[in-house]
Amino acid sequence: MTKPILSTINSPADIKALAESDLPQLAQEVRDELIRVLSDENPTSVGGHLGPNLGVVELTIALHRVFETPKDKFVFDVSHQGYVHKLFTGRRERFGTMRQYEGLNGFLLRTESEHDCYGAGHAGTALSAALGMAVGRDRRGSDEDVVCVAGDAAFTCGVSYEALNNVAHSTKRFIVVLNDNEWSIAKNVGAIAHYFNKIATHPTYAHLHDKAAQFVEMLGGKFAKNFAHKIEAGVKNLLAPSVMFEDLGLRYYGPIDGHDIPLLINTFEFLKTQNEPVLLHILTQKGKGYAPALEQPDKFHGLGKFEPKTGKTASTSSPTYSELFGKTLAKFAETNNKIVAITGAMPTGTGLVHFAKAHPDKYFDVGIAEEHAALFACGLATQGFKPFLAIYSTFMQRAYDMIIHDMALQNLNVALCMDRGGLSGDDGPTHHGLFDIAYLRGVPGLVHMSPKDEDEFVDMLWTMAHHSGGPIAIRYPRGVGTGAVPKAQPKLLEIGKAEVIKHGGTQPARVALFGLGQMCAMAEQTAALLEAQGISAAVINPRWIKPLDTGTLEFFARSAEVICTFEDHVLHNGFGCAVIEHLSDAGIKTPVARIGWPDQFIEHGAVDILRKKHGLTAEAAVEKITPMLKTKKAGSAKSVA
Repeated sequence: MTKPILSTINSPADIKALAESDLPQLAQEVRDELIRVLSDENPTSVGGHLGPNLGVVELTIALHRVFETPKDKFVFDVSHQGYVHKLFTGRRERFGTMRQYEGLNGFLLRTESEHDCYGAGHAGTALSAALGMAVGRDRRGSDEDVVCVAGDAAFTCGVSYEALNNVAHSTKRFIVVLNDNEWSIAKNVGAIAHYFNKIATHPTYAHLHDKAAQFVEMLGGKFAKNFAHKIEAGVKNLLAPSVMFEDLGLRYYGPIDGHDIPLLINTFEFLKTQNEPVLLHILTQKGKGYAPALEQPDKFHGLGKFEPKTGKTASTSSPTYSELFGKTLAKFAETNNKIVAITGAMPTGTGLVHFAKAHPDKYFDVGIAEEHAALFACGLATQGFKPFLAIYSTFMQRAYDMIIHDMALQNLNVALCMDRGGLSGDDGPTHHGLFDIAYLRGVPGLVHMSPKDEDEFVDMLWTMAHHSGGPIAIRYPRGVGTGAVPKAQPKLLEIGKAEVIKHGGTQPARVALFGLGQMCAMAEQTAALLEAQGISAAVINPRWIKPLDTGTLEFFARSAEVICTFEDHVLHNGFGCAVIEHLSDAGIKTPVARIGWPDQFIEHGAVDILRKKHGLTAEAAVEKITPMLKTKKAGSAKSVA
């Protein structure tokens, strides 16, 4: 029986100590462990980024074989493909806690390990950050290597080219690994993706000379030299200098087999001796070694726990908000030719895969390019179209200038659809959508709303489709809602008009609870707890973040003893702040309690656990409200947060 290897790996030094002949076995054991930990074979699994990590096993082995972290720096773009790196850097025994509360983060985290030199979670950041590290090294006079690992999808981000434009005159020693698997989350799109494919499949340029073939044969032998024939018939050579990268001042090597460990090791040994910026183009398979992930790369980019033999995941009884969005918008577009849909490499995550199937000519995936997506939507709006821009709340941050300068300033009819508006649980602080109310609330003329359930969600989408007064935004949570079935014909909602769900009895309610979006359910739970104590409570579904229903707010603020707001957002500059500001301006001194996230980056973990820890529960709301009832006569509008 073959002796296990992975169980002996506690640091990168242990990889260096292995015989080279043991490395393929290590790669297989790593793949087995990835599948075990992220599947339901692990009782506590919450899933994770399986496909990307299966694709970088050999690359990560080679990196740790040649370089020495934490002295040398590995900067992974997005860093969702950093699980293997975590296995090799002292976190193997905790690997089963991946993405769980108080467990390992699903991305690299500087506070988690000295081997994680840079944290990330969004695409396109690695080249600039790594270049900054290289320049810092040069100025300090030290000799460590800086290696930037970026997928081909990172090169659909404009910021990656901003970095490349500065490499040549900034440093002489810099290694970029272009990990080309033709996928970001969905299949990569656009001219850049086509360009990389052209390099991989037709790498015969006029300036390719004999030294190229000699170099790769020296590193990996004749087998490596001929590897490209396995990828695409007609490929003549493995190593093809790229005009684009060389014009930017990076010596280009590749493409080479990203699963050939000896070739990768020999190539990195060579590249670390070069006194010029270099780019190594490797070809990998996203999901390598696991058939279900190879068959469905988009699904296995990131998923919940799954059955390991088949790759099947548990189905939900109700559609997610994302699925409902894509299917609903597709239905609207059947009778409205002005509707178009735009996403940034997230057709499955946003649900637009359903729209794309029904209306391929009205669907645009622009790659991981949120700034371009927003400007592209603006251009379409000037031509009379109604663009629905579907981008996660956390990623919409990247298009903020375009929302103000191009969209709002010109009063263009663009619909901003912010999926994952609220806590994103297991993904952690890089993906929580906890800031969009704050960054949109001050934009003049912009309308912003949040639905309490799926039926109201469809009504809001219908209202957005008919809105012609400028930009309009909606935030909605990850996953499923309450299970409310949308009615056959959605209705137009009056902009700026809240819904009173419960008045609180024949007498004016002592407490008025304003539960925004999915937090309306928590407001109803709070009302039940208060009424069990003999305290009458009204429940209001605000619907609108901007404009506020000031009439309804003032009515309850003048009659109730306490106002309490609920939001799945940071308290600072959130919905509760808008309520306090208006009451102050109106001279109404009714105290306001606020339930929301504190002024800190919220860790990863199950939503229920994190809500309880940070005081976003009905019980916590009652604890805040009760003492304020006793201090009704306070001299000014005040807040308890």
